[in-house]
This record gives sequence, structure tokens and C-alpha cells, in this order.
Amino acid sequence: MKRIILKPGEERRILGGHPWVYGNEVERVLDARVLDACLESGEAVDVESARKVYLGRALANPHSKIIARIYSPSKEGIDKGFFKRRMRAALDRRRQSGLELHREPVRFVFGEADFLPGLIVDCFTGWPREAVERAVSARPLTFQAAEAALGPPSSWLSVQFLTWGMDCRREEILSALEEVMDSDPSLTFPKGIIEKDSAKVRELEGLPLREGVLRGHPPGDLVIFENGFPFAVDLEGGQKTGHFLDQRENRLRAAAFTRGGRTLDCCAYTGGFAIHAARLGADSVRAVDVSASALETLALNSRLNGVEDRIDTVEADIFSALPQYERAKERFDCVILDPPAFAKSRSALEGALRGYKEINLRALRLLNPGGVLVTCSCSHALDEGRFKRMIAEAAADAGRRLVQLDFRYQAADHPILLGYEESLYLKCGYFRAVS
Repeated sequence: MKRIILKPGEERRILGGHPWVYGNEVERVLDARVLDACLESGEAVDVESARKVYLGRALANPHSKIIARIYSPSKEGIDKGFFKRRMRAALDRRRQSGLELHREPVRFVFGEADFLPGLIVDCFTGWPREAVERAVSARPLTFQAAEAALGPPSSWLSVQFLTWGMDCRREEILSALEEVMDSDPSLTFPKGIIEKDSAKVRELEGLPLREGVLRGHPPGDLVIFENGFPFAVDLEGGQKTGHFLDQRENRLRAAAFTRGGRTLDCCAYTGGFAIHAARLGADSVRAVDVSASALETLALNSRLNGVEDRIDTVEADIFSALPQYERAKERFDCVILDPPAFAKSRSALEGALRGYKEINLRALRLLNPGGVLVTCSCSHALDEGRFKRMIAEAAADAGRRLVQLDFRYQAADHPILLGYEESLYLKCGYFRAVS
């Protein structure tokens, strides 16, 4: 087993719980004969401090700035049995969070936060949309009606192998996933597994981008239920793994501030926030997104939920739409901002802050007195403190005073690992304009 020896003092961050080893932190790489050695992509290695304190076992990648990712504090082997143990532990944590794994979509594995660095697994439970529409005509569609007509839901997996160490063990991982789900009485054997590896982070690992069906057959559009509301999901063509599960609780919370008013949902994608708002009492919702295909799915979701009369869609970029609404002197009782990550890294943060401030400033100018701004950032490089300062600066420039009503993070199936700040990436603030 090769050993990575760190430079003096470089172990502090790792001792605090961070699992990454950067190439510039490494003093030497030694083999079993205590000779200098070269790392091979994907191999398991031990990590030690300059004082020979054991820090953990890691998966190496000499092609990446992150030269090793620690997966265990002990000298634990990595085989199919290892993956099954880690997956079962992750599922148990989801159950402890109150998630109903047999009837709602869930992120089974969240990379380093589940001690499987670079592996993402989402499980989508539901029925093919065509079958649902043939069998159930009542709207809004309910889980109970779909189950009565079609029987228990089936499951499909959407996976990402974002690091070399996981990518080179794909078959072991897929086999472990199938065995874990097959042996769990509350789960169903997946009808299909779809790879969604178009994330640019793979290129930083020296891996190719690819997507496709790895097992079984894709369902076409799948109808899932989030907080009891139906959503059509395109597992093959949708962004990331098909549906943004991390905003589950935040959408429900936001809807509480939209009752009886006019809501503007920016970067609406397929309608997560918009549908919740319309279902829970908003008089009207305008959903804006730059993607025509996303808005087509949003319109479908509004029909499945029986709220098509309360949602209108606009294909536009929010940087042009928000000033347009301001010039037209439009006003809303709630404005929701859920943009993509403007800052993919810390080097891009300053430019991203200008973008975040611009849309928050414009949104605040559109709020009625007493209106609520729901504003999000999924950029891990933008921490909570800086995010709130940006909002305060935008409010000052807009001449508005804000009261914080709530502040939340990603859903429980996207766990936050203390010491690993990258696992806390989603921020969602709720602010009332009091002047």
C-alpha cells in the first residue's frame, strides 16, 4: 500500500474532518519499500502527517488538484462489501430523517457527506407518465389514485461518478446498489439505472463526459410525488440527475408566504416552487425560465396538479425580465429567486456576487409593501455570511428594509458534514420587506 506523506502542518484541515488532500500539500509518496513512488489513478492509498500520524485511507488521482480523497479513517479495504455497508448506512440515515423511501424521491448517496467521495445516487419512485395519464383522469393527481390504478410504484436510479476512484469501480458500485435495494423490504429493485455524467467536474478529474442507460430501460417521463404533489421528471434529458431534490423542504416553506397573493418565480425550471405556491393558495404565479423545454414540463406539471389556470409561463432570462417588469411598474407579493450556481469556484466569486446582487436588487424593487423575498444560492463558494451581506447591500440600494423570517439549507437527504464546508452549498433565505 502506498503512503502519501503530507508537509508539516498540512494535516490540520484533515484532522478537522475535511476529506480532501491537495497536491501542493504533499511532501512525498512512498511505496511499501519506503521508496519514492508515483500514484496511479483510482488506487487506494494511506495518508499520513509529516509526523507519521495516520489520517485515513483515500482514493488517489494524480491528474487532479485534489490528489486524494479520504473515504475511511481506518485501513479499510474498498470492495463490493464496503460499498454495500456504506449504502445501507446512508439509507438508514435517510429513514432517521423521516423520509418515506418507498414513495418519494430521495438522494440515496451524497458523495463525501456519505463517505463515498464523488458518488451521487438519486432514487426516483413513481410511474411512467403515459401509464398514469391513461389510468387516472382526476386532477389534481394523487399518489393514492395512481397506486390504486397502477399498483405500487417502481424505482429508477440516476447516478453520477464524479471522481476517478468511483468511476473505475462502476460495476462494483452498480452491483452493490442493486443488491442493497433487492434485500431491503421497503424498497423495490430498480427497473433502470441512468448515468448523468455530464458535469464539468469530471473533466477536472481527467474523465470523459457521458450519459446513458446503464441498466434496464428508462421510463420516458416519470411521475414522482414531492410533498404529495405530482411532478413529471425526464431522467435522461433533465438537468443534473433529473430533478432538484435538495429544495424539497424549502419549496414547501416558501409556499406558506404566497397564499392569497401574486407570486413571481424566477429560474422556475420545471415548477418546483411555482407548483407548491399554486397548490397552497397563491392567487397567481408567473414562472420565468430561459429554457423552453423546462417550461413545457412546468405546464405539464401544472395540469397534473390542476392549477394551470393560476400559472403562466414566460421564456426569458431573468437579467432582462426583471428590469422589464420594473419598467412596467409590476408588483408582486412574493418573489422567488432560485438561480443556477453563479460561482462554481472561489475564483469566480466576485463576479458571481455582482450577478446575485443585481437580481436581488431588481426583485426587491418589485415587491409590494410587506411582500416576501425568497432568495437562494447553490454556490458552495458563497458562504452564508457573505450571502446575507449581499442581500443587505441589495436591500440598501433598493431602499428597502428587510426582516428575516427564516433561513434554510438543503434537504436532509443532502447531509451537511461538519468540517467539510463544500457539503453545505444551498442557502435559502426568506425576508419580508417592511418598508
